[in-house]
Amino acid sequence: MAIGSTILVFTVQLADVDRGVYEDLTLRVARHPSETDAFMLTRILAYCLEYRDGIEFGGGVSTADEPAVLARDLTGKITAWVEVGSPDAARVHFGAKLADYTAVYTHRDPQKVLDSWAGKTIHRSSEVVLRSFDAKFIDEATRAIERRNALSVSLTEGELYFELNGTSLVTTVLKHEVP
Repeated sequence: MAIGSTILVFTVQLADVDRGVYEDLTLRVARHPSETDAFMLTRILAYCLEYRDGIEFGGGVSTADEPAVLARDLTGKITAWVEVGSPDAARVHFGAKLADYTAVYTHRDPQKVLDSWAGKTIHRSSEVVLRSFDAKFIDEATRAIERRNALSVSLTEGELYFELNGTSLVTTVLKHEVP
């Protein structure tokens, strides 16, 4: 018998000063048994840092034709394609052709992600956004995850102030050029 997803709840206070986005959110996050805490937390941060009208979590590992996070307009057209981890170049290419905006958030070494894309075709690659966090930030943050979570995410001038269940961390959100 297959193991089902674990549902975690995140009550989020989001203050993205850089974009002027301020929201209180309640996120019910399904963590698939094959998904690591690091991947799940990066997916939640991508959702928060890309928050906009029509945003939702994608189908995840069970849906190959959707990213970890996406946004749709009122007609159902995908307007933002946001991947997490280290997707292959073909997947990023597909997302960049489908949506007006494409981003990747990685909890891995961003240079290894860029190296895996080298020499491969990615539609509008110069417009694709690759973001990462300071080394070890995600590892430290995942230690505070519980079934029910109080999360505060504040972004100002590229600095992310993060508090999860009383654990406070600061990291720089790094942006990398995609060739």
